[in-house]
Amino acid sequence: MDFTGLSAFALTPLLDDRLDEAAYISIIEKLRAAGVDSIGALGSTGCYPYFSRSERASVLRLATEYSGAVPVIAGIGALRTRDVLWLAEDAQKAGVSAVLLAPVSYHPLTEDEVFDLFATVTRELSVPLCIYNNPTATHFSFSDELLARIAELPNIGSIKIPPLAAELAPERVSALRAQIPAEIRLGISGDGTAVEALNAGCSVWYSVFGGLFPQAALAISRAAMAGDIAQARLHTAALQPLWDLFKRYGGSLRVIATAAELLGVVKAPCLPAPLQTLQGDARREVAQVIEQLRLTA
Repeated sequence: MDFTGLSAFALTPLLDDRLDEAAYISIIEKLRAAGVDSIGALGSTGCYPYFSRSERASVLRLATEYSGAVPVIAGIGALRTRDVLWLAEDAQKAGVSAVLLAPVSYHPLTEDEVFDLFATVTRELSVPLCIYNNPTATHFSFSDELLARIAELPNIGSIKIPPLAAELAPERVSALRAQIPAEIRLGISGDGTAVEALNAGCSVWYSVFGGLFPQAALAISRAAMAGDIAQARLHTAALQPLWDLFKRYGGSLRVIATAAELLGVVKAPCLPAPLQTLQGDARREVAQVIEQLRLTA
């Protein structure tokens, strides 16, 4: 698994509170046809904590079956280490190319507890693991010292870091890069500022936006990876109305899921309750931005 380029993270759509297999297959096939570099299944965009073990296994079976030669990265986060190990086993049986692990918890975790989680899981893996640092969702923020400790474990392939302000990206990426082995790829999340982290030395963009709009995301990632940062910035700036919606409505999930419903990619309601897509004026805003930017899934 080569952690580079655009990793497009797909929604996991529901229909009548069950996995909408037809819609999910269509999403995966469109990502494959677009030529994304990898597909993220059951990431935060895919609402992994809301699904049972058997539901997750079904999702991964479809993702790997319909992704063709495109590698699949599977989220395996869960509250208990036992469950993470089960999910890792299921993911590997499904044929994924890598796994993604965030430290999920109800009670706040200590750094030693998180290190032990990763040490236990990586011993059981035959595929590389991406460390997912997502403090907004998990309420746990990795220190650089902890990331450096975990990076020495076997089967660590990438670190997915939170969004970075443009002016902070070069220093942040450089500081972290200096503390981890050269073979471990740094990846950025946060679609609106991803180009700056790619310019600063991140190798892969883990993208919610790319999971629904792969062509538009590829225009950014291909330009950035080719060193044409000016062009990548132009593409990113053109999408500012969408990034503004992400900020206004508490992140990307509800906006992207609402856009998917409006475009007919999924049926409404597509999110696992109690999560809901945007309604009323907020929904009309999403529709207006889609039309304004001429976005097509």
